Amino acid sequence: MSELQEFNQAAEDVKNLNTTPADNDLLELYSLYKQATVGDCNTDKPGFLDFKGKAKWEAWNNRKGLSNDEAKAAYIAKVKALIAAVGLKS
Repeated sequence: MSELQEFNQAAEDVKNLNTTPADNDLLELYSLYKQATVGDCNTDKPGFLDFKGKAKWEAWNNRKGLSNDEAKAAYIAKVKALIAAVGLKS
């Protein structure tokens, strides 16, 4: 399986975890996915009262400089760790 196929499979698998990951795990997954698919953060920081948007933006912006391939590999590893911890829905 190519890295792209493995990445796409991980993106599907994460939707079928037995439980919803913790907020920190979700932010990590979000930031790695965005870095892998878009690259460095290219949007303006959300307003002060948009707490969720701001947290997501900051998580992604902290990945600045990470290559797409490195982000894909880290995303795949994170999804595998979550699957090992909570399993997939059958």
